[in-house]
Formats: sequence, structure tokens, C-alpha cells
Amino acid sequence: MRYVISDIHGEYGLCMRLLEKIKFSGGDTLYVCGDIIDKGRESMRLLNFLLNEPDVKCILGNHEYAFLALYWSLMRSSPHDFDRVLETLRRQFPYDGKLLGWDIIDKLEALPLFIEEEEFICVHAGLPLDDDCRIVPPQSVKDTFLLNDRSFLRPEVVPKDGKCVCFGHTPVRNVCGEDKILAYKREGCHGDKISNYYKIHLDTGTWLGGPLGCLCIDTCTSRYVKKLFGGWR
Repeated sequence: MRYVISDIHGEYGLCMRLLEKIKFSGGDTLYVCGDIIDKGRESMRLLNFLLNEPDVKCILGNHEYAFLALYWSLMRSSPHDFDRVLETLRRQFPYDGKLLGWDIIDKLEALPLFIEEEEFICVHAGLPLDDDCRIVPPQSVKDTFLLNDRSFLRPEVVPKDGKCVCFGHTPVRNVCGEDKILAYKREGCHGDKISNYYKIHLDTGTWLGGPLGCLCIDTCTSRYVKKLFGGWR
């Protein structure tokens, strides 16, 4: 099975619980639409897992991009003091920064800003539409739009044709007042194929206390886990 998720924000335990709930195993694929790090306490533990898992495909979110921007700035100012650069980067994650190594930085730097498959596109924040309300190809879109856009999430933004766009970045509660994945089906389409949807909004507000959710691309069904006092749900 194929699954897509976004905005995990350092919640390693929740992520592991969700993978257990969907019985994620060899042959499955997980697409992660960015914002793996920050806010939660186990950003580096989560990043180490996801970037080293062969069945996980990640893209950059604005939080990863901001981290890389800091890294690039430090390397320009101290190009030969690798120890200082790494120590400064580790201090960005007070709970588990010691887990950050150069191998993870290299893998993070190699991540793309989008993934395009036959039926869907994964971006972090969204894609613009052209004058005919068709999706602009992601390779033609500026990095800042892919990472920070807050217009694509609006329900009235309805692309004509094109592949389904999976995105996160802004909590869904800002659209509907609930912490749930929003799947927008094309008019007149029936059945649960990913091609029947024009966009999937994935940020379930995990860092705000909402659940962590993922969508199964093959069945278009959602699964969730939520951290509760004294246990898991």
C-alpha cells in the first residue's frame, strides 16, 4: 500500500504508532510532504528514521528549508570550522540534537521540493493555478511558493483536470474547524481512486494537539493516532 502524510513535527512516537496501526511493512511506501522537524521533542530521532528508511520518500517543508538556510549561512561564515557548525546546528534541537550528524545533513540537503508520480503530486504548501485554472507544473514554480503558499488550501481553489495534489503546511482546522484530512473529490467522480480527487489537505494540526493522520493512496481512506494523557489512541 501507498500512504501520504505531512507535518509530523518531531512526534516520533506518534509516527511509530501510526505506522504500527496501518501495519506498514516491506512493499509499502510512505510519502512525507515535509515539516518533519521542529515543535516536537524528537525531531532528530524522527528525521534519522525517515531518511534512512528505504520505503519512505520525503520532500522538504519550510522548516527543513529554514534549517538548511541556517546551515548554508554557517558554512559561508565558518567554512573550515565544521565542529562549530555542527554544534550550532545541534543546539537548534534542545531535546535530541546530539543525534544530528553530517550524514543526516547531507541527506536532508538532497531532498526534493516535490515528488510527482503518475496519479498525484506531493508538495508541502501547494501549487498555483494558471489563467485557465489548471495546475502549474511544480518544476516551473518558485521554491517559496511550494514551501509557503497559503492560498491553495482554500476550498474555492479548484483545479481543472491535472493530478491530485497532496499537501500540508497549514492545519486543516483553519479551513473546517476540525483536525482531519480533507479530501476534495472531483465533480461527477465516484469511487475511491486517488485520480478522483483534485487535492488532499494533510496537516491535521499534530503540533497543536491534534491527531497525526495519513491517507492511504490506494484506498483513499484515512487513519489517525492521537497522544492522550497516560497512553495512546
